[in-house]
Amino acid sequence: MANKMINFRNDYNSPGHPAVLRAVAECAGVKYPGYGTDAASERARSQIAGLLGPGRCADIHFLAGGTQVNLTALSAFLRPHEAVIAPGSAHIYVHETGAIEATGHKVLTVPPVNGKVRAEDVRAVCKSHTDEHMVKPRLLYISQTTELGTVYTKAELSSLREVCDVCGLLFYIDGARLGYALSSEYCDFELRELAGLADVFYIGGTKNGLLFGEALVICNLKLTSDFRFLVKQHGGLLSKGFLLGIQFTALLEGGLYFDLAKQANDAAAKLTEGLRNKGFSFLTETESNQVFPIVPEDAIKRLEENIHFEVWAGADEKGTPIRFVTTWLTTDEEIEAVLGMIR
Repeated sequence: MANKMINFRNDYNSPGHPAVLRAVAECAGVKYPGYGTDAASERARSQIAGLLGPGRCADIHFLAGGTQVNLTALSAFLRPHEAVIAPGSAHIYVHETGAIEATGHKVLTVPPVNGKVRAEDVRAVCKSHTDEHMVKPRLLYISQTTELGTVYTKAELSSLREVCDVCGLLFYIDGARLGYALSSEYCDFELRELAGLADVFYIGGTKNGLLFGEALVICNLKLTSDFRFLVKQHGGLLSKGFLLGIQFTALLEGGLYFDLAKQANDAAAKLTEGLRNKGFSFLTETESNQVFPIVPEDAIKRLEENIHFEVWAGADEKGTPIRFVTTWLTTDEEIEAVLGMIR
């Protein structure tokens, strides 16, 4: 193990779960209609619809990656003068190369608290944008889990839904790591309840068992007009869209999506317990599959010789936060190896 780099840098570091790969391989000789109009994609949509609860209608689209989903959806839902409210740590603000701003929509940030947006901060942004000389806040963007791996509770989501209703905002939830949130012991709601609170959210597959793929779920049917046109215009309408349907069908079959996420969360909890037993403190409590220990500066170079991880912002006299990300592939052996190296 000492001579092999251990990968804790992200949760998309493997091709995909064997069940997903088998499903794709088994269809190698089959010919499908293009652009997601096939039976496998329809079955995956039905599987997702079933998770939303009886009587709930939604428009479901499969796209290849999270940035593509965010760019396509937000630019579709906003008029030229309208803006997004998001935490300062938001993926669309920090890690998507200005994709949203490139479409002409400003991202208005609020300071995150433990990775989360607070309703009072959203309300303050809306109150400070008073007339046509400023952009008009129109959509609230959050991630579930957050960029710190923390999980919004039902009460917190309900509070954000309420402020969105008061301020005339759409509520959009980036679900790149939604499986980890729903499988967390800190989560007190089910997917159907989230669907009742959000106007739009997506179910991330790339970071939880798929080769690639995200499922965008538009719950507010007023937002669906011409959406496939816009997916096509943004390069998101894959000719081999059946590959997304096949993968999601396999991932959702028998609850595999949630099982994989729970495996990753359990691995993160084991790693956290081991680090805590060694005396380390953390940037934030571990609530899903991201672990943020604070380590001495001199330990980073030593760890980098054997472990792939990410150095996080916020170094101070206590040390430097680093990020470990676990997956369904993380083993006890890897965890023990890390615990043996870090000191």
